Amino acid sequence: MNFFSEKFTMTAVAGSGKDDVVEKSIGNLGKWQIWVCLAIFLVKFPVAWHQLNIVFEAPPAEFFCANNKTDRCFSKCSDHVFNRTIFSETLITQFDLVCGKSYLAHMAQLITMLGILFGNLTFGYLSDRYGRKNPLVWAVILQLISGIGAAIMPWLPLVLIMRFLSSMATGGTMVTSFVLVMELIGTKWRTSIGILYQIPFDLGHLSLALFGFLIRDWRYLQIAISAPSMILLAYYWILPESPRWLMTVGRIEESVQVLEKAAKCNQLPTTSIREDVNTFIQKSDVKKNNEGHGGNAMDLVRTPVIRIYTICICFNWLVCGLCFFGVAQYIGQLGGNIFINVAISGVIQIPGTFFALWALEAWGRRNSLILSNVVAGLAVLLIGVASDDPAWVKPALSFIGILGLAVSFPTVYIYSGELFPTLIRNIGVGTSSMCARIGSMAAPFIAGLAPVSPWAPTLIFGIVPLIGAVLCLKLPETLNCRLPDTIEEAEKYAKEKKPLSGTANEMFDGRE
Repeated sequence: MNFFSEKFTMTAVAGSGKDDVVEKSIGNLGKWQIWVCLAIFLVKFPVAWHQLNIVFEAPPAEFFCANNKTDRCFSKCSDHVFNRTIFSETLITQFDLVCGKSYLAHMAQLITMLGILFGNLTFGYLSDRYGRKNPLVWAVILQLISGIGAAIMPWLPLVLIMRFLSSMATGGTMVTSFVLVMELIGTKWRTSIGILYQIPFDLGHLSLALFGFLIRDWRYLQIAISAPSMILLAYYWILPESPRWLMTVGRIEESVQVLEKAAKCNQLPTTSIREDVNTFIQKSDVKKNNEGHGGNAMDLVRTPVIRIYTICICFNWLVCGLCFFGVAQYIGQLGGNIFINVAISGVIQIPGTFFALWALEAWGRRNSLILSNVVAGLAVLLIGVASDDPAWVKPALSFIGILGLAVSFPTVYIYSGELFPTLIRNIGVGTSSMCARIGSMAAPFIAGLAPVSPWAPTLIFGIVPLIGAVLCLKLPETLNCRLPDTIEEAEKYAKEKKPLSGTANEMFDGRE
């Protein structure tokens, strides 16, 4: 289980508004939920910092050989001399990652994304086993220790190990924080809050540019983005455990205490909470005993319709991971001021996220994803043919590409959760979202082709979203449709080209 699949993993006790005991007890969205969400949203800042810091910690470096200035990669070069005008020290200058060792700079970002993938899986399991709160605190502690550890290690292998651990912790904070938020929010607001959850990441992206501008040594920058995790240690005292999880593991008294405290804060009655919880647990136990077995990964490709859904949505997750992180890193290699470029790419995501919130309801899931992919793809392709004069053209096109991808990311979150039938929804979303990690791991190597083949990164980053847009034509629209429970239902209604009737919110009607 990972961060993206957690959006639709509401646990067995989640239900519709009138049947959901949590929503009945504390309401859809009150003062208590808002304060808890604001506290949890803070964790998204270091998520952005640790995912994107490679832009400033290993930017392209100008250099020449000290004893042969005409051949930078002279085989008998005694020492490389670097241009330190912008950055005093980077991973590249510190460990001489040029010529035959240049691939190690890209390996640092590969390890980062691999660590996030392992963190999603590891802490996803821990959050189901030990609750949402404690694994989140554990992830924050690991992020703090390993993040600072990466800055003080004297050898590159140890630096990379620390980066892997800090990235693993980052993946852990993503999965545990998101599921805790979603399990406290009522049905009416889950989609909106799920999209707005991206805003702190956008702000983290923006603030990283300020960190990079003020701190030009990679070690001090690494400490600066890791040290704020000390503040998040307060989660141990201020965050509640998920009452949904507490009920699923039989810790009824603790769940009642959390719900009563939240209800009081939201100025709602508490007299019937204990009785409601006990009644609901009894009913859910009966339901659980009567349920059959769930689906498995093979069900994603066993039948023709679901197989098409799987291929198309997996590729679109790949688009998001590959192109977002690839273009973000490519921006660091463009002409102009690297700090302004990164700052603008962070700023542009904020209206993109809000636009996605509107577009998903106004245009539907499929049209929104198609349009955003086309905008991103065409903008990046134009970078490859644009002139360097005036200098602002290529950065402007990059920002348009980032804007398109800023719409694609939240759209694919929602869309993938609605496409798969209930029986295989979690495994479907979890499997497809892993493709984003594969894409993000490949991104730095593709962006790194720029010095050798300047046209290659823009060609790849531009064509891939266009392919994703074409594949969306094979997907149905899920806006305002009740979701199928079984694979057979999905196959039947796809062949009849007839969506299930109902409202979009019914996707959270307790079948999760």
